[in-house]
Amino acid sequence: MSFADDRAVISGTGQSQLGRRIGRTGLDLALEAAERAVAHAGLSFDDIDGVASYPGPVPAEAGFVGATTHDVRDAFGLRTRWHVSGNETSGQLGTLFDAAAAVATGRATHVLCFRAVWEATAQATGRAAALTGKQERASGHGEFRMPFGAASPANWIGMYAQRYMHDFGLTREQVGKLVINARRNAARNPNAIYTAPMTMDDYLGARLISWPLGLYDCDVPADGATAFVISRREAAAGLPNPPLAFEAVGSALYERHSWDQRTDLTTMAAHDAGASMWEATRLTPADVDVALLYDGFSYLCLQWIEALGFCEHGKAGAFLDDEEHYRLEGALPINPHGGQLSAGRLHGYGFLHEACVQLWGEAGDRQVPDDPAVAAVGVGGGPEAGCALLFRDS
Repeated sequence: MSFADDRAVISGTGQSQLGRRIGRTGLDLALEAAERAVAHAGLSFDDIDGVASYPGPVPAEAGFVGATTHDVRDAFGLRTRWHVSGNETSGQLGTLFDAAAAVATGRATHVLCFRAVWEATAQATGRAAALTGKQERASGHGEFRMPFGAASPANWIGMYAQRYMHDFGLTREQVGKLVINARRNAARNPNAIYTAPMTMDDYLGARLISWPLGLYDCDVPADGATAFVISRREAAAGLPNPPLAFEAVGSALYERHSWDQRTDLTTMAAHDAGASMWEATRLTPADVDVALLYDGFSYLCLQWIEALGFCEHGKAGAFLDDEEHYRLEGALPINPHGGQLSAGRLHGYGFLHEACVQLWGEAGDRQVPDDPAVAAVGVGGGPEAGCALLFRDS
């Protein structure tokens, strides 16, 4: 899918304070990120006529929903022509893609899109209650998982990883190279949560969570918010930042919305999204200058490497062995900010933010060399996913 001759562009982005247990509410963080994004775009809130967020007011663990679309609309007193939220979409970026479509079709001119989490603070303050609270009867998919102790995505994704290892010979050492690369990049990011150097012994020696996933294969709960302004191209003329256009997006889902019912359990929904994205563009994986790939668990990043065509199916282990290729100075830098594994879990939007600052040359010490112009972003894992190709206008 493309957006009507690139009529929708990203004109600005912003992030709130980021950290572990910083003691601020999700709404407070969302408002700060929104203010920074609108200012970065060179706009005022009087210009904003649309709002989009993910996932909306859904039941979730503490801190997962930092703020809703209406929370932010009301806080700023916005008069909107279009708004949306929801989680039955193509991963965390789904409502942002909806915003781009709304702009491209004339339903809005400047849409504020945001995602806020405050899981680190909320889960810490709520831990005592969780330990003493009453456990409700499992329902839905949980009826098939909870009796076997599979309560966490770490359990489910661990089984996916085991199958890939069995079929293709992937090793923990190969995955560890990807994790160590994220930590090395995070050391250059002043907002990253974990920046201390990591060795392969550190990685392999960390406690196991759910085989083959260890502690450092799991992302870091954090507090923070990220926001973007999606603008109609003609309305972005004269604004301070070169427009970042959506060359193509991928939002396909060809199989059941399930963690464990795909025909090929060495693939995920990322493969569907990636295939549909490349069908909508003349660009190829070789044209990508920097890749921002979801790593809520390390194995998900490996899946995106395959899904976006950076290696053949089943060859991710060999790709990871070539560490120079995906280092910051390499031919395809992956997650220059450190990803969620080291920079912190902002649940998807952090990857798009990093793509934007890289394309605008605003990444500081972690800036990818050679003036990157095309970024690939893949977000989500398991049953739903979305991806995009962004390019910077000259």
